[in-house]
Amino acid sequence: MTHTLTLQKIEPVTHNVNHLVFNRPDGYDFVPGQATDFALDKDGWRDEQRPFTFTNLPDSDTLEFTIKSYPSHNGVTEQIAKLTAGDTVLIEDAWGAIEDKGPGTFIAGGAGITPFIAILRAREKREGTLEGCQLIFSNATEKDIILRGEWEKMPGLKTVFTVTEEDAPGLPKRKIDADFLEETVADWDGVFYVCGPDKMVEDIEQILKDKGVPEDRIVVEAA
Repeated sequence: MTHTLTLQKIEPVTHNVNHLVFNRPDGYDFVPGQATDFALDKDGWRDEQRPFTFTNLPDSDTLEFTIKSYPSHNGVTEQIAKLTAGDTVLIEDAWGAIEDKGPGTFIAGGAGITPFIAILRAREKREGTLEGCQLIFSNATEKDIILRGEWEKMPGLKTVFTVTEEDAPGLPKRKIDADFLEETVADWDGVFYVCGPDKMVEDIEQILKDKGVPEDRIVVEAA
C-alpha cells in the first residue's frame, strides 16, 4: 500500500547526512530496523524508489529517516537533500530482515548504520542500558561518522570506530577484516548484526562463519 507523507522538518546530521521528520499515517506500523520503499512525490521521480530505514522509535507520532546524500550520483538522495518542509514523498509498507534478536555486536559500514539506530535506541529505552552490545562502525573519514556523539553516550554500549581513507587522531585507519574483528570483538557468543555495502556484508558474514558463529546468530542486510 502506498502512503503519502508530508515533510515537517529536515536538518543536517553530518556534512552529507540529513534527518527528515514526516507525519505518520494512521495505522502505519514498523519494528526497529525495518525499512520502506521511498520515492519523491514529483514528476519523473515517483517510480524511482529507494529503500530507507526508519530511525525513530515505533511509538513516535512521526516517521523519521536519517539519509545520506550522494550528490555525484545525480539521483534520489541528491534530491532528498533539497527537500523543504511541506514537500511530499511516497512510501510503501515496512519490510526488512534486520530486527533486535538480543544483545550482540553491531557491525556497520557507512549508511549501513541506519537499521541499528532505532534498534539501539529502542533497546536503551526498554532496558535502560546497552550492556552486552558493541558497535563496530567503519567510515571513509572521521566526518562521515553518523551520530558518533550519541553512540559514545549510550550507557553500556562499547564503541569502535575506524576510517579507511584518512589519518584521523585516535582512530585506526583500517578496514573491518578478520584481523580487525579478532582484535576488537568483545564477545563472540552473542548475535552479530551486519549492514553495509554488499561486498562488505558478504566478506564479514564469511569471516563470522569461518570463526564458527552459527547462521542463526548472524543477522545481515546490505545497505
